[in-house]
Amino acid sequence: MTDKATFAAGCFWGVEADFRKIEGVTATTAGYTGGHKDNPNYQEVCSDRTGHAEAVQVEFDPERVSYDDLLEVFWSSHDPTQVNRQGPDYGSQYRTEIFFHTPEQEVAATRSKAEAQTRFRKPIATGISPAPDFYPAEEYHQRYLEKKGLASCTVTLQEA
Repeated sequence: MTDKATFAAGCFWGVEADFRKIEGVTATTAGYTGGHKDNPNYQEVCSDRTGHAEAVQVEFDPERVSYDDLLEVFWSSHDPTQVNRQGPDYGSQYRTEIFFHTPEQEVAATRSKAEAQTRFRKPIATGISPAPDFYPAEEYHQRYLEKKGLASCTVTLQEA
């Protein structure tokens, strides 16, 4: 049996690759969530008018990896103090947000955010919201870095 977790942390390519490396993660899907348009495509999301964020939906085996462990990967895979941007990418589609699937995930995300704040000088901008519909991105976005032979596209964190 697997559980789902959904995270928005800027461009989904690097974030998806980070989660895929975790033992106990059974699947990752790059996609769009948190907006108002049904079945958006990449060009629409990039217009910054759909309300969607680039996000990664993670399926995981909770007997092999905990949701708390996934939260640690989330905090370390981007700069959560940035508002609507990561590195050179900007717009609400690059926001930092945790989309929870259960009340337990909401509690864990809230606790984890408070703990993570102690590591950053600036306030964490990450939102925590109920998981709405998730729309998988186009096939060419799935496992993008792997397909391109790239190791990462990680943003340097500004930790205290």
